Amino acid sequence: MKFIDKLRVKPGSKVDLGKFNPRYRGGVSRKDGEARLAENRDALFDLQYKLYAESERALLIALQGIDASGKDGTIRHVMSCLNPQGCQVSSFKVPSDLELAHDYLWRIHMAMPRRGNIGIFNRSHYEDVLIVRVRNLVPKAEWSKRYEQINNFEKHLTENGTRILKFFLYIDPDEQKSRFQSRIDRPHKNYKFSSADIKERARWDDYIEAFEAAMEKCSTDHAPWYIIPANRKWFRNLAVSEIVRQTLEEMDPQVPPPREDLAGLVIE
Repeated sequence: MKFIDKLRVKPGSKVDLGKFNPRYRGGVSRKDGEARLAENRDALFDLQYKLYAESERALLIALQGIDASGKDGTIRHVMSCLNPQGCQVSSFKVPSDLELAHDYLWRIHMAMPRRGNIGIFNRSHYEDVLIVRVRNLVPKAEWSKRYEQINNFEKHLTENGTRILKFFLYIDPDEQKSRFQSRIDRPHKNYKFSSADIKERARWDDYIEAFEAAMEKCSTDHAPWYIIPANRKWFRNLAVSEIVRQTLEEMDPQVPPPREDLAGLVIE
């Protein structure tokens, strides 16, 4: 769809999220968008099968966003069409003692998808230039070096067969407020709410500044960032599915030929 290029962050460009509309829908109606999402899910199922059979390359999908932006929902509505045998989801929260005993990229590398698989990151290595920066968990002299380190890491992955897509799910403060309230008002969603969410909400501007910097410094031709308007959940799902489908079609995975001549072979 035509709106995809508008969502991609061009390398070296200035990112000002204040100029992006989180309710943008690319001129697509909800009815048409949901129909297209269904088509994309069918296509993703077939493309994943070929990628798994080919077993030569991998696809990494990194989802980032401010609290309640819809990372879980995107995985559920877009990626549930994938065969779990060839797909892995990794969630990166507070590092464990073991992870802290290594460099910050160690746990990321350990979770990378094997060849033939699709890996989905719910949060990612970018936490180490986001929450670390906002909360002053490490000195600026340390986290400011990480943008280049991350670019080098992603280039290494790409040159060794892993295609990378990075999505920033963008909602506005009013939408976040509404989603937080829904977590409070609906008993089956209570588990999603934490009082810490309110404290992080007070740092909204700091997080937006950190996200802007990460996308400015780390959107490259080989590992692009996409800003996904996410106030409308259906459009969020459509946009992500469209970009993932287009990427897999560009990769054009092929089912390999049989290992031996099967002509005339009959199992008795």
